[in-house]
Amino acid sequence: MTTGSLRALDLVGGVVAVLVSGAPTAWASGPGPGENAGESTGEAPHLAVLPPAPTWDGASRALAMPADHPWATPFEVSGLVASPPLAETLAWLDRLAAAAPEIERVDLGASPEGRPLALYVASAEGAATPKALAANGRPTLFAHAGIHSGEIDGKDAGMMLLRDLTVLDRLPGLLEGVNFLFLPVLNVDGHARRSPYGRINQRGPVETGWRTNARNLNLNRDFAKLDATETRILVRALREWRPDLYLDLHVTDGLDYRYDVTFGWNGGHGGSPSIVSWLDRALRPAVSADLRDAGHTPGPLILGAGDDPTEGIYDWTASPRFSNGYGDLVHLPTVLVENHSLKPFDRRVLGTRVLLESTLRTLAREAEGLERATAADRARRPSPVPLGFGLRPDAGRTLAFEGIGWRREASEISGAERVVWTGEPVDLEVPLVTIDRPVATAERPVAYWIPPAWTEVIEVLAAHGVVLETLAEPRTAELEHLHFGEPAFEETPFEGHVRVTAPIVATERLTESWPAGSVRVPTDQPLGDLAVVLLEPEATDSLFQWGFFDEVLDRAEYAEAYVLEPLAERMLADDPELAAEFHQRLEADEAFRDDPRARLHWFYERSPYYDARWRLYPVARERGAAETEGR
Repeated sequence: MTTGSLRALDLVGGVVAVLVSGAPTAWASGPGPGENAGESTGEAPHLAVLPPAPTWDGASRALAMPADHPWATPFEVSGLVASPPLAETLAWLDRLAAAAPEIERVDLGASPEGRPLALYVASAEGAATPKALAANGRPTLFAHAGIHSGEIDGKDAGMMLLRDLTVLDRLPGLLEGVNFLFLPVLNVDGHARRSPYGRINQRGPVETGWRTNARNLNLNRDFAKLDATETRILVRALREWRPDLYLDLHVTDGLDYRYDVTFGWNGGHGGSPSIVSWLDRALRPAVSADLRDAGHTPGPLILGAGDDPTEGIYDWTASPRFSNGYGDLVHLPTVLVENHSLKPFDRRVLGTRVLLESTLRTLAREAEGLERATAADRARRPSPVPLGFGLRPDAGRTLAFEGIGWRREASEISGAERVVWTGEPVDLEVPLVTIDRPVATAERPVAYWIPPAWTEVIEVLAAHGVVLETLAEPRTAELEHLHFGEPAFEETPFEGHVRVTAPIVATERLTESWPAGSVRVPTDQPLGDLAVVLLEPEATDSLFQWGFFDEVLDRAEYAEAYVLEPLAERMLADDPELAAEFHQRLEADEAFRDDPRARLHWFYERSPYYDARWRLYPVARERGAAETEGR
């Protein structure tokens, strides 16, 4: 996740949506004073514009092997400043797998440009399939790096960990208590777009990949809509391999502060309160203690509300477009890890290496509690279901913040005040801007019904693993239908879509025949909460708001004035109540009275010729089992 290069911090529908800018610049300066591209700072030549780098010599440096060691990773061979290209990464991991019977490579699929998404499975038995892995009965951690492939720390840390778990035997017995699934790069096509100028606000590695994939999609805005091949592959892998805990490894930026490894999850007000309780009780204290013992400074997720800490830090509730919001909704324990981009690359990689080992040890030790918590959340059927979260006003909460000092000064370039970070430590108590208030909710229906024409919607639900019941023959059902008012489209595209909202102006019960091939989506299932949030149009990450149902907002039939004039005369003559209603509207509404088109349309929409399905949401709600026939 990137917070420093914000174009906007939208509270769209109550959920923070981080929109990033960051087109590559057309210039490249030479090295700054005392710098060159080969120094061990891990900085690209033009990154002399960054704030001062902190000095650091943590105990985790002992985890790195010397560059001439036979099992040194490419990161270690580089002097801890570079991250290798994909081919070199996979070649090194394949050599490790060939030497270590505990590791098997499984290709999950290929990217749009044909690059493999290679999963490395580490277990005491060398399991190579989900069934074989499940048979050993041990808890499983799934971690991936490079969902934003410029944020690649987790790849190099995971390579070190796999090596230490196996051929070097530096962690004896750990695989006897836990399995480790490692996907070194998710955004493999973005990873191939390597450059020293990929992330101006990040201190190393020497070259980074690009944030988005080959279609310019941000994979960590895609978990709800599943546009990208890579995200669909990941979601399928999470469903098939059934990990107990999932880590999404990032590098953040934005404010300067002393934390180097930050991590977090949605709060207990979200979809998985029992899982959150376990994460708070068991995981955070253990991982934080191990990081501190290794010389790191762990912290919570830091998402600044402004350009300095005194403006507050968001206590964020992620929506399901993000990995951590998705995990919360599908009851998969999910941790978002955000290393701080202004810390040197070697420090960030070594911190991730400590975090991964600590998470494995904690999971092996505390798996029974997590299993109970996950089962409890998957059994929940809450109603109403929150559809998005917004700011809780006047929460009055604060956060003890390990910050870095700054000063403000006038800028002759921008004409505004700018923040200059000084590098000096400062301890602060800052506002915690809480985003946990439901901005919309929906009563949980028994099921949703989707006509067969909406194939793309049905495919997305199936890709998520939502249980679907497909009608083998036509069925008549009395169901609840929604009518939209005037839609509002966003001015610019976002993630390949022009997002839309529309008020619900009417709800009615209709008895209709549903054709064979229609899909019934029961909500009494572990992914029922996800189904509600995807199919309720008021949800921030609903498929409606992502534009999957735009067709119903188009008017397909019209009528000319020469037809509507005599039609209106006949309707007035035949229906005195309608005539009275019309004349009352004329008297009460001056704008209506002065608008000939609106007056004619008033009659048209009350005639049997009007399209009754215009702005009718095609997904219907089933409120009770007695509503349907032929079941």
